Amino acid sequence: MAIRTLCLHVVVACATPGLAFAAHAADGDDESPVSAKIGGRIHWDFARFDNDGRGAPNADDTEFRRVWLDVSGRFFGLGYKIEGDFAGLQDDFNSKGIEAKDVYLTRTFSGGVLSIGQFKQYFSLDDRTGSNYGSFLERGGAASTLAPLYRKAVSWQAAGRDYTWAASVYSLESIDVSSIKGDAVGGRATWAPGARDGDVLHLGLSLAHERYDHPGANGAQSLQIRPRPAGHLSDASRITLASFADGRDTDVDKWSLEYAQVRGPLSWQGEFSGGRFDDGAQRATVKSAYGFVSWFVTGESRAYDGKTGRFARVKDLRHRNGALELALRYDRMWGEQHYHGQPDLIDAWTESWTLGANWYLRPNLRLMLDLIDSRNRDRLAGATVDHTRAVTGRFQFDF
Repeated sequence: MAIRTLCLHVVVACATPGLAFAAHAADGDDESPVSAKIGGRIHWDFARFDNDGRGAPNADDTEFRRVWLDVSGRFFGLGYKIEGDFAGLQDDFNSKGIEAKDVYLTRTFSGGVLSIGQFKQYFSLDDRTGSNYGSFLERGGAASTLAPLYRKAVSWQAAGRDYTWAASVYSLESIDVSSIKGDAVGGRATWAPGARDGDVLHLGLSLAHERYDHPGANGAQSLQIRPRPAGHLSDASRITLASFADGRDTDVDKWSLEYAQVRGPLSWQGEFSGGRFDDGAQRATVKSAYGFVSWFVTGESRAYDGKTGRFARVKDLRHRNGALELALRYDRMWGEQHYHGQPDLIDAWTESWTLGANWYLRPNLRLMLDLIDSRNRDRLAGATVDHTRAVTGRFQFDF
């Protein structure tokens, strides 16, 4: 059954009973059946680069990385959220400068939550942890290239005392991008036994199977894995680890293994992720691994949300002048591609070290500074093709 048809049937099944019994909250809660709350975030970034002589240089730049506004609430038994990113208006002041993010309806049942619309898919701890709460400006290579991000979907999410799980059927299209064709299914499960403030052990597994329709032909966008090792503004340092653009339907299997621990002000986290690509004539394998350690110098702990299996807002700041977090990450991603029975067309890797410092002036206001040292290597040529250092920073406020 096509994604659109499935979504329509679920909307009817979900919405009709919700409207029929006109929403009295459970357990005598007399909150209004209709509510709305406004939220948003502003991330202003800058980057300064020290480029080597190989390849095109990255230009120093600033940008509004995110200017998000959202409205969320309840409507007679249904939850809803509508969220847009207005950062594109700085470059293109018309409707094309506005990008849809979360746009969905939810219905809560005794066993879990049904969601329909567009929302971020369930893949990896790094990607599921919101951009307001990460220890670095940039997510790792897998979260920024392999994770399916915001897609039209139907999903079911559930959580118990120590675990969560979610499964989703989704289109490879989004509200704003219709040039990526295909359907997919994926899910994520986490386990955090006895998690409490300042003491967390998190384990997780994400899996996805995606079917791309004729990438690179008939108006469909090509399928490429091209990470930016020195940050979002380092387009000139991108390296291609896989590329499918010959118009053949392509199957992709993705996975990610998650591990994280919090012990008071110290925490450490790592993931091993990958994807296998096959269009019937070519195959590619992309793998990624990162590990980082974080230390709150001022004594706070990274906050964990056991209901969603991800990290959340640090709320209890111990000092009047805020909290200081230091973090160090190593991130590596590598890929190989070849025609069946032929030598490799691509054999390359990219790696980066990132030293980060975050000053939380308030729980919803922080300044971030990252120092990045990245390298790209083409193993077929036996050469390092890019070595870039960067200083990146962010002013961040959310409400």
